[in-house]
Amino acid sequence: MEINEPTPEALQRKLYFLLEQLQDMARELPQKYQMRVPIELLSGLANCLLNDTVFEIVKGLMEIQHVTEKHLFQQRLQIINKHTLEIQNMIKNVPSPEQQELQKTILLSKHRDELKQTDMKLVIQLDQKVSDQQVTLEKAGVPGFFVTNKPIEVKVQMYLLDFILRLSKMDIPN
Repeated sequence: MEINEPTPEALQRKLYFLLEQLQDMARELPQKYQMRVPIELLSGLANCLLNDTVFEIVKGLMEIQHVTEKHLFQQRLQIINKHTLEIQNMIKNVPSPEQQELQKTILLSKHRDELKQTDMKLVIQLDQKVSDQQVTLEKAGVPGFFVTNKPIEVKVQMYLLDFILRLSKMDIPN
């Protein structure tokens, strides 16, 4: 079985198309991000997208992220449900309304602290997921991706991912 390699002309057309689309997308960004997405970065990204490997990697990372987010959301809901049950059980087992109010105040304070701890753990897990994605994309040679936790750099990477996802849904000439 013979695999048809694209002609150099076809690759050139595809590269120009990708670069033109990326430049249009970059122009839509707020000014402070536009300057962080130079033509060299867009050109390198367009070149990197000539074969579909990066599109597949990004789709896979997105699926993993969705599963992770659902799982973390379920963990949070379990904590909230546990708290609701604790308050219901306390109301059943504490006869006097004054004692109920006192116990409820104590429980609510405890629940607030526990939920805050849970949320902090969830954020750490999400940060780790971002770092994992950065490593994967950097190893795949995708320009603009490296491990960082600087908000402006992460935001630029989020825009680049959005560009890749938008391009993956387009009819790209071959």
